[in-house]
Amino acid sequence: MSSPDEFRAWDVRESGPTDAQRRVLLLPGGMCSTAFYDDLMAAPALASAPVRLVAATVPGHAGTPPPRDLGMENYAALAGAFAAARGCDVVVGHSLGANIALEMAAGGHFAGPLVLLSPTFSRPDEPQVLAVADRLGRLPGIGALTWSALVKVMPRAMASSLPPARRAALVAEFKKNDPAFCRRVVRHYFEYLDRHGSLVPRLRSSGVQTWVVRGDHDEIGLTAQERAALEASPNVTMVAVPGAGHLVMVDQPAPVAELVAPVAFG
Repeated sequence: MSSPDEFRAWDVRESGPTDAQRRVLLLPGGMCSTAFYDDLMAAPALASAPVRLVAATVPGHAGTPPPRDLGMENYAALAGAFAAARGCDVVVGHSLGANIALEMAAGGHFAGPLVLLSPTFSRPDEPQVLAVADRLGRLPGIGALTWSALVKVMPRAMASSLPPARRAALVAEFKKNDPAFCRRVVRHYFEYLDRHGSLVPRLRSSGVQTWVVRGDHDEIGLTAQERAALEASPNVTMVAVPGAGHLVMVDQPAPVAELVAPVAFG
């Protein structure tokens, strides 16, 4: 569970009126920092809104100090405590941050609206390369070498999918990651997915109003069964963003901001 030291480990960037009545917590994805929300925070629909935006790097990612417990349940508890301390009414999460937001609701740590940007609902949704890296990462000796190589190669591999104007800055954020931490946190993440099988029932039973937002060429999968169950849920709205991949808020910040803004206004 949380401790004062773990709570101070959050790296935070804020924008918007300090006296705003509504506050939105922005949780970046795995290996990402608050920099991945810069474009969203600057998009007109949010930049001009009377809303305080609180972007916070998930502890341990992008070189920040990690908590002792890397389990998804603990991350959800930490994020819930952080959201309460900052008076956040809405949580927007991307990728791993979206799954933490989902668990915040499912675990009873947050009851406000959620905007989930490219979440994962089950192990099959994840790219095979990450699953293979996790399996290799559990092997003595070769595991450390695998993650050291992966963290070194990943920024270069992702560079081509990043907007040219943002490429250098975002690649620099990826390079801050510690391979040993990434190896451990991914192991905990897959164990979390395996415990639940599918997170769709978990989200539906939370009763929290949720928008699931995906790019039209998102690299994260979504099975037909998952999509049908989400679309049938009265508390879930599915949104497809044209011209966007997994980093939907980087690829298309304006339409994502236009979606988040009315949710933030309540």
